[in-house]
Amino acid sequence: MQMVCRTIAWSLAIGISVLTLVPPGLRPVTGLPHLVEHLAAFVAAGVALALAYRRHVAFLFACAVVWTGALELAQLLVPGRHSRLSDFLVDAAGACAAIGLVAAGSRLAPIDRPEMRR
Repeated sequence: MQMVCRTIAWSLAIGISVLTLVPPGLRPVTGLPHLVEHLAAFVAAGVALALAYRRHVAFLFACAVVWTGALELAQLLVPGRHSRLSDFLVDAAGACAAIGLVAAGSRLAPIDRPEMRR
């Protein structure tokens, strides 16, 4: 199960990174408000990363902030793209909130309890 979670987590992280850095015309648009799109993407990535790396919560928090900041700054190098503080705040908050919720949930109901293995 952990390998599946890691595959999903890295697929989301890579997909989000690529879509963040493509020219504006290649960026998919869902019709949802811009910040809702950002929040949904980074919450999904945060959940997947937290499930994949449950024992590294503090490291995931730090990585989420650095990753979202790096993506926003990297957009400055792509013609037609722009970096926004609001995007960074929503992205980092969404990923960190998801990581925190999964971590809290796994403490309440640990997935790898011996009686759950069979």
